[in-house]
Amino acid sequence: MIETDAVIVGAGPVGLFQVFELGLLEIKAHIVDSLAYPGGQCIELYPDKPIYDIPAVPMCTGRELTDSLLKQIEPFGATFHLGQEVTRVQRQADDRFLVETSKGTQFLTKTVFVAGGVGAFQPRQLKVDGLDTYLDTQVFYRVRDPAAFAGKELVIVGGGDSALDWALNFAQEGPHQAASVILIHRRDGFRAAPASVAKMREMCEALQMQFIVGQPTGIEEADGRLTGLKVTGSDAVTRIVPLQALLVFFGLSPKLGPIADWGLGIERKQVVVDTEKFETNEPGIFAVGDVNTYPGKKKLILSGFHEAALAAFGAAPYVFPDKRVMLQYTTTSPKLHKVLGVETPTFDD
Repeated sequence: MIETDAVIVGAGPVGLFQVFELGLLEIKAHIVDSLAYPGGQCIELYPDKPIYDIPAVPMCTGRELTDSLLKQIEPFGATFHLGQEVTRVQRQADDRFLVETSKGTQFLTKTVFVAGGVGAFQPRQLKVDGLDTYLDTQVFYRVRDPAAFAGKELVIVGGGDSALDWALNFAQEGPHQAASVILIHRRDGFRAAPASVAKMREMCEALQMQFIVGQPTGIEEADGRLTGLKVTGSDAVTRIVPLQALLVFFGLSPKLGPIADWGLGIERKQVVVDTEKFETNEPGIFAVGDVNTYPGKKKLILSGFHEAALAAFGAAPYVFPDKRVMLQYTTTSPKLHKVLGVETPTFDD
């Protein structure tokens, strides 16, 4: 049984920053994630996709953001428990929580922070007979290594930001340029950023890539390899689109999983919180990031960072019931400098 101040469920960017905000208040945390590595969606779905809306960071990839957050929380020595899912959260007689994972790891903790993004997410799959045979060899639902697709005949299916972003990435000149890129979507409207759609149409006109309106309905195979995708258009005609690799981006299927059984207030598969402490209806359990909902909620990483800061202060009375926690600034506080392991700067008069 591991006794701790806090257990954080989810090691995505917001979960990692929660470690930092708790650490500034000298609250020790353990962090649990179902993935085998920290980073959440940033690493699992778009490690090399550029992110432009992190304050003071003009551009970084999901991988770079994760690496920076891991470096930022090093002084706090958080313990990671990866490749396991929290299966049970049960309040004890002393108001602490018994938290148990799918691997049998048990915690006795004063607070719990749910930072599980959209939950135990899985990419929505393309339902075409025979396609699963080529999963992770020619059919992919995420891009782990863009270089693996360089020089290949690439077909991308989807109409959201991920589909458009990767289509543009592989169609443009550069080290990851594919031999050809064909984008397939069931209709001529997109859920992606208008600028990306405009760029895609521009590249199609310049014959740098192709766009086909249609629905995948079958596959072509030869010598144990996937050679083509059958696509049925709005004219009911089925055409065969040749390929060497198929990327499918239908978004995520959000599954709260065991979280749904913890007695928390749930609204449309999201955990209801207040906007003062981002606390749930269960005192001592907080929810931050994409997993939560409240009036005006915006699913942005920077919003999750703000939520993590207020949640940490909201948790402090549970961890230190007899201590008044004051707001201090990392720029001037000798105490925080000590916690962070940095020297307090001196200034000449």
